[in-house]
Formats: sequence, C-alpha cells, structure tokens
Amino acid sequence: MAKIIRSQRAGTSSVRSAPKKKLAKAARPLPKPAAKKAVKKAVKPRPWTAEEVYEVFSRFRKANPEPKGELEHLNPYTLLVAVVLSAQATDAGVNKATRALFAVADTPEKMIALGEDSVREYIKTIGLYRNKAKNVIALSEKLIAEFGGEVPRTRAEIESLPGAGRKTANVVLNMAFGEHTMAVDTHVFRVGNRTGLAPGKTPLEVELGLEKVIPIEFMLHAHHWLILHGRYTCLARGPRCEVCLINDLCRWPEKTV
Repeated sequence: MAKIIRSQRAGTSSVRSAPKKKLAKAARPLPKPAAKKAVKKAVKPRPWTAEEVYEVFSRFRKANPEPKGELEHLNPYTLLVAVVLSAQATDAGVNKATRALFAVADTPEKMIALGEDSVREYIKTIGLYRNKAKNVIALSEKLIAEFGGEVPRTRAEIESLPGAGRKTANVVLNMAFGEHTMAVDTHVFRVGNRTGLAPGKTPLEVELGLEKVIPIEFMLHAHHWLILHGRYTCLARGPRCEVCLINDLCRWPEKTV
C-alpha cells in the first residue's frame, strides 16, 4: 500500500520586524561660558600733598592774579538775580538777556514794578524762563518783606529765597561780600574729581573736600580759577591737556587701569 505523504504547506512564518528604535537626539553641546569682559577697575588716585596743592594754585594765581566771574551785574541784588537765572544756562546767554533787564530794574522794588510778564519777556531766551521769572519776582518780594530790600549775608538766608540754592549762596557770598566760599558748578565738580584734588559723588562732597585742601590765601579766588580751568581747559569732552597749567601734577591718568 502506497504510503500517503501529506504535503505540508511551506508556511512561511511571518516574522515581525523589530520596531525601529527611536534615534536618540544628538546631544547639543553645552554653551561655552561667556568670556568675562575686562572691566576697568577704578583706582583711587594718590592724595595730593600740601606742597602740590600750593603749587597748583600758585600757578593759577600767576597766570590770572585777579580772576572775575563772567556773570555781568551791577550790585549784589543783580548778581543774585543773574546767578538764579544761570541755572541750566550759559553765562553768555544770561548776560545777553540781563543787560537790558538790569538797565530798567536793578533793585527789588523796580523788578516788582516791572512785573512778572515783563520780566518773562526780557529773559525768554534763557531756559526755564517762565519759572525763573516767577522766582525773580518772588525773591524780590521776600527781600523787601524780610530783609529790608537788601541781599542777606548768610548762606541760610540766601538759600531761603525762591530759586536760590547752596551754589547761588556761595557765589553771592564770595563775589558780593568777599567770603571764602567754594561754589561748585558742573565745571568745578569735574575738575575736583578728574584731577583728584577733591573727589566726591556730590557737589557738597567736592565743595567740602576743596575747602579742606586749598590754602586760605587762595580761597577768595579759588572757585573762579577752577571754574575757568574747567570751562576753557579741562573740558568735559576732549580736555586740552597739552595746554594745561597743572598737567604734570594732575591725577587723571591714574584714575583707571
């Protein structure tokens, strides 16, 4: 009997392909730490010696024995008004406006008679002229009411006047009454810090520092010398070191490294 052989299906077993593994994201390189910027380190300048300070002001005196303030005025009252008007304005601009004003109003009484509107017209070329005109009339009224129409001779009394601050008081006391005061404007502040004569973060710090180091024989004219030096030589931008009288003593190059 024939052997029956069952044919087997050649069944192909279905083999599932292994799932594709997710490709790992390429690791991003960590950012390199930012290079530290080279910071110029502030260096406190060497203090001036008494001999050096004396030499500086001796040179200023020799070059300009009788320095004068550049604000034009006729008397202590017009000086006070001119200084009040000079805030955030140039001396030249103030002089241009006050020549005509002071020709008609050189006393508190005449200024009040002129009136705020007219004062405003005279000084309208000066910055903040509206508020300054108001202050000029107000300080004139206070001078008459409390000081007999005269400019007082103490810092506190001058500072009590509308529009007048410490700098105004120092200028008036120095120029009108010969007091040994140190008025610190933007020029004196810059010179005091840049030269290292009297470094300070505020005008008051610079003022007190200068008063401490400047010999008394120079104090009457010291603030004028420093103002003129800052205005014409030690400029805010591009100081004229090549013509500076005190270049060899100045501490400016030592302030940063």
